[in-house]
Amino acid sequence: MPIEAGDKLPDANLLRVGEKGPEQVSTSEFQSGRVAIFAVPGAFTGTCTNAHMPSFVRTAQAFRDKGVSRIVCVTVNDPFVAKAWSDATGAGDAGIEVLADADGSFTRAMGQNFDAPLAGLHGRSKRYALLASNGTVDVINVEEGPGQCSVSAGESLLEQV
Repeated sequence: MPIEAGDKLPDANLLRVGEKGPEQVSTSEFQSGRVAIFAVPGAFTGTCTNAHMPSFVRTAQAFRDKGVSRIVCVTVNDPFVAKAWSDATGAGDAGIEVLADADGSFTRAMGQNFDAPLAGLHGRSKRYALLASNGTVDVINVEEGPGQCSVSAGESLLEQV
């Protein structure tokens, strides 16, 4: 069942590349303060790279100005791909954490997983953006169709902060 406003964020471990290789980041870290989380079907894909990530890079400081302490992008890729994509898009420079949901467990717990076998996509995440306060979802915006980035764009979520 898809997560909704009022629900708690699920417990899961995401991955990032640290100094000694992959390291876990528990979603329990998202239990305090205000956190903006957006998810993409895959790093280095067209809409993700050309629209979704840039919308959050553009608005990162405005989110912080409104009291959002953390901006996290979740991608169903391995942590090395997530790091390379972060570097390529300037996400890290904007203070956006790009975390890998390599096994898709967080995405499934969020109820946002999908398969598109004809496109060769399995266990991917729907495109969405949410705002959580102290681990509870305040608002979640999920795109209806592939290639769309309107309700999940940084500007759209920022208006709801």
